[in-house]
Amino acid sequence: MSDEQREAVWVFPEEPNQNRGPRIALVVGLVLLVVVVAAGLALFLIPRDDAAPTASPSTAPTAAPPGAPTGAPVTPPPTPDPSVAPFRGQVQPRLDDGSTGLDMVQGKQGADAVQIVDSLQINAQNLAEQSAPDSIRAAWGDGVNAYSAKLQALRSALSAGSDPSGPLADARAALGNLRALVGL
Repeated sequence: MSDEQREAVWVFPEEPNQNRGPRIALVVGLVLLVVVVAAGLALFLIPRDDAAPTASPSTAPTAAPPGAPTGAPVTPPPTPDPSVAPFRGQVQPRLDDGSTGLDMVQGKQGADAVQIVDSLQINAQNLAEQSAPDSIRAAWGDGVNAYSAKLQALRSALSAGSDPSGPLADARAALGNLRALVGL
């Protein structure tokens, strides 16, 4: 061996001098385009306070055009009372569920029957929250309250293990009154 130690040196060929100008110009151009688009969106989407003034109600009296009737201000007609038919469509599924549930309670006892009555009480609560037409509003509220009370009596009878036939008949009658009230 020789006294000289060989050194490992990596030798890379020199890269030819590339013209990077077009690449840099493209990147700068894209960045400027993004900034312009963002500024344009911000300009159009952010509301400004210096918008055109809007008409506001004035307390100062204005002169009526010639030929216009004078006197008390005209009030819009009252909104018409919704008919019973759309209301019937809203409550019919819950009333039908009530009939089905009471039929099911007749054949059950104990916890199963109590669970069915609990779901019927939830349905009665939902019926009470329905906005009835003015023509039947008072009768609807009274009828739903009576139905809820009869369901509570039925639940109490079932929980106590006593004969539920009387409270069941009362609940059916109260439900029948609600059905008749909406024309079912």
